[in-house]
Amino acid sequence: MMKHLLPAFVFVCAAFCTVPVHAQAIAQEWPARPVKVYVPFGPGSTPDMVARLIADRLAQKLGQPFVVEDKPGASGNLGTDAVAKAEPDGYTLGISIAGPLAINALLFGKLPYDPAKDFAYVTMVATQPSALAVNARLGVNTVAELVELLKRSPGKFNFGSIGNGSVSHLAMEAIALKSGTQIVHVPYTSSPQAMTALLRGDVEMVCLPAIAVTPQLSSGAVKILAVSTAARSVLLPGIPTLRESGIDVEADAWNGLIAPAATPDAIVARIAREVAEVITAPDIRDKLATQLMEPIPGTPAQFRARIDADLARWAPVIRAANIRVN
Repeated sequence: MMKHLLPAFVFVCAAFCTVPVHAQAIAQEWPARPVKVYVPFGPGSTPDMVARLIADRLAQKLGQPFVVEDKPGASGNLGTDAVAKAEPDGYTLGISIAGPLAINALLFGKLPYDPAKDFAYVTMVATQPSALAVNARLGVNTVAELVELLKRSPGKFNFGSIGNGSVSHLAMEAIALKSGTQIVHVPYTSSPQAMTALLRGDVEMVCLPAIAVTPQLSSGAVKILAVSTAARSVLLPGIPTLRESGIDVEADAWNGLIAPAATPDAIVARIAREVAEVITAPDIRDKLATQLMEPIPGTPAQFRARIDADLARWAPVIRAANIRVN
């Protein structure tokens, strides 16, 4: 009996043993045809810029087109869902941010995808600090002075954001929560619109990606009081963090590369390796720096840990401010 079973047993073992070898072979051949990269926001957005920078270099490096397709809508959910629903073969990727991958799960009653189950988290790509900035006419020069002013006049001052539930909105709500102050939210549709409102005095303060603020500093019309990163930005070393300034809030704007769940681990690892080499190349690093961005490649586990940290960070802020999108 055992003699008859032995060939079958050997065959099954051999079949299982060849799976990793086969996956490695597929990963080595990747990409054998064009790769689509979905961006869940419009042309000119930070994820769009990052995606095109990476796609152009990967195409040069690997000899296949990397086609970037902007698919904006539903606070980034539409384009992110396109990745979730794609074939898990390494030929559909996406650049996404904290909103669709973490925060929207707290804001929306229902998402068309499950962020915890529907993606392979390939690697984080880049991060940029947000800057707490005020209209210079407000007459404050530090976070402490701003908090003192807000406490004297609760509900009198406005802040602008790039949309309800955005990091720029949540960061200011967190600042208000941690400092025990009240500030009125005025949402806009983009960083340029929010900055225009700040310059005109329609709002007195913002917490926006730093690159939206820095071009206005030379005019003296606005001041940056702090950055929202855990440590000082190497690109803005003279500006203190919110934590240094007495407000325990962290809110950098990161983006990362995702693939559909069930994309083979060997292909995910190959893509992560190629992207890490691209974004840490000196010339690409310099191009990111012009947008006050730094490359932050890492492992899938580190990426997931970052999403978990964002969920833990923003859930109490969203509850306290009673923020809902639908």
